[in-house]
Amino acid sequence: MPKTEQLSASFRDPSGFLFTQNGILYRQINRAYSKDYARLVDSGLYEKLVKAGLLIQHVEVDQPPMVSELAFKVIQPESVPFISYPYEWSFSQLKDAALATLSIQKRALKLDMSLKDASAYNIQFVRGKATLIDTLSFEIYKEGEPWVAYRQFCQHFLAPLALMAYRDVRLSQLLRIYIDGIPLDLASELLPVKTKFNFGLLTHIHIHAGAQKRYSDKVLSPRKGGMSKQALTGLIESLEGTVNKLTWKPAGTEWGDYYENTNYTDTAFEHKKQLVKEWSAEKKPALVWDLGGNTGVFSREAASSGAFTVSFDIDPAAVEQNYRVVKAQKEQNILPLVLDLTNPSPALGWDNLERDSFGARGPVDMALALAVIHHLAISNNVPLPQLADFFAAHCKWLVIEFVPKSDSQVKKLLASREDIFPNYTREGFEAAFSLRFKIHKGELVRDSERVLYLMSKK
Repeated sequence: MPKTEQLSASFRDPSGFLFTQNGILYRQINRAYSKDYARLVDSGLYEKLVKAGLLIQHVEVDQPPMVSELAFKVIQPESVPFISYPYEWSFSQLKDAALATLSIQKRALKLDMSLKDASAYNIQFVRGKATLIDTLSFEIYKEGEPWVAYRQFCQHFLAPLALMAYRDVRLSQLLRIYIDGIPLDLASELLPVKTKFNFGLLTHIHIHAGAQKRYSDKVLSPRKGGMSKQALTGLIESLEGTVNKLTWKPAGTEWGDYYENTNYTDTAFEHKKQLVKEWSAEKKPALVWDLGGNTGVFSREAASSGAFTVSFDIDPAAVEQNYRVVKAQKEQNILPLVLDLTNPSPALGWDNLERDSFGARGPVDMALALAVIHHLAISNNVPLPQLADFFAAHCKWLVIEFVPKSDSQVKKLLASREDIFPNYTREGFEAAFSLRFKIHKGELVRDSERVLYLMSKK
């Protein structure tokens, strides 16, 4: 029997929903959305957005719908290699997602359509570009109506971007708490007074927050006479200008300039790159996670084998630099993301099922854990057997670097604390990981005491 399941995150929109059958993703379009879908296709908007890389491509298929009494059509959208969330994005990723949303809305208005929602969760990074993945986000534009997604755009995009630019880039993590975007009254309170002299932020956050508070118990309606398309276009352009002016310079964090301050010699660095490249080419993984990827130097070695590589790092400056390289070099198979391995993204939303946890988005073909084991084992007191369990749960192949106590980086970690790690030795490491992995190779990195291992899960 074919196994059919509705996606747990796809239940709020009466226009349709996503479901899988035998692992293949489909979207059911309900009859309630038939006119809007027809306009999307017949107007040429769908084709223009796909061509611009702003909307995910799909094909109409003969697949039986999951709920036939509601169904109009079934489409099969292009597969996205890895689903990420706004609280995992760098500043420029969130900014590009905001600008892509506004660009889509401007293009839609020209063809008498409009976005009915502006959720950051509807954007994913496909071939290196911010792309809308919800085909059912459009509706036929009605003259005189305001943009119904205005508040959502401000909460999902503008508020976190302003807080990151004017207060602290780490405030993007508020999106983990507020799943429908940062409340505008909270953003207004947290932003410095000088932002009230920025016309865009004054209008779209401070005044907008005040209006929300005053009319919280009333249904807000457009002003008398409605909102013309010209006025609506002006609103979108105002938001666009406000977002464009928000900037953040990736500096002043612990790992943002890691490779300038590392203890690697050039010989050791190049040898390590060579081994990662060779082992990736040998095993040909389709999906790689680089756990502790910093600015993505070794992620790119894995990606050179053709693998789609997700480059995770705890440091927002390193991830920002990585993403800027992705854009500058137009790389299509590297996705930089912010992730704290000691507190990874949890399952969130209704019944903890709307947004998958970090672990639920795996396991992957190969994981890289380079220059990270000592931070987990010594800085965070995670025993080696538990680390082996963690990696075994998340990957089939593992490329991992053991950094001994004699290494200067480990000496720094132990300089201010008692050494309570008698098993943190090469022998202890191999014994712990041998319980969960078969060790295929262990190469001493030239000009260092570090060892790079290639392992497969047992």
